[in-house]
Amino acid sequence: MKRSRREIILKSPREIEIMRVANIHVAEILNLMFEAITPGISTWEIDRIARTALKKRGLRSPFLGYHGFPAVACISINEEIVHGIPKKSRLLKDGDIVSIDFGVVYDGYVGDSAKTVPVGTVSQEAQRLMQVTQESLELAIEKCTPECRLSDIGLVVEKHATQNSMSVIRDFVGHGVGTKMHEDPQVPNYYDGPKPRMRPGMVIAIEPMLSLGKHEIKILEDGWTAITKDYSLSAHFEHSIAITDGDPIVLSRL
Repeated sequence: MKRSRREIILKSPREIEIMRVANIHVAEILNLMFEAITPGISTWEIDRIARTALKKRGLRSPFLGYHGFPAVACISINEEIVHGIPKKSRLLKDGDIVSIDFGVVYDGYVGDSAKTVPVGTVSQEAQRLMQVTQESLELAIEKCTPECRLSDIGLVVEKHATQNSMSVIRDFVGHGVGTKMHEDPQVPNYYDGPKPRMRPGMVIAIEPMLSLGKHEIKILEDGWTAITKDYSLSAHFEHSIAITDGDPIVLSRL
């Protein structure tokens, strides 16, 4: 394990293999949560599914207790962008879209991923929002090579969002990931000037969050849940990616 001058921790092939296993657990447990999504289920019940899976697999949550966060999954609905706290009283309804952000700690390393899915039958605009947000993530992953700069990620995400008349949420960014959930570098989903080239051994979590309205947010009274200030729908997709000498490895993709 080496550090660059910017304190970006480069991972060895062995460490990347461990992180691949961690992220496979993440993807599989996310699928368990998504399979349970149906109108009438509470976000608390979805979080319990993840807790049970963590215990069964002998894994730890990097979310639970993080700065006081009370759950193992962030579950956010409609205008909620991220960090939604699971509650027994928060029931999913037909037509909602729900974003789940989830992670695990395996052998000392963090896996991290997120996805937005429909509940029952959703509007065409909601479907389009999810599609464009996921497309922006895939376009960003294509830039994860040593020939590209970290700033190319934000450039391509912002361009795709703008071309589709959507806004990039600017208050939250992607990040390095490793033995800690948040490491250097920060990975904005918008262009804010040139950044260093990516290097083999870097592992980053790219997580575009787009809205159908404006990018401004507000935080609810629980101190966690971030929503769009104009109450427009928001979607969130995330993968953990390892940079190599060749093509990137999407660690959290099954």
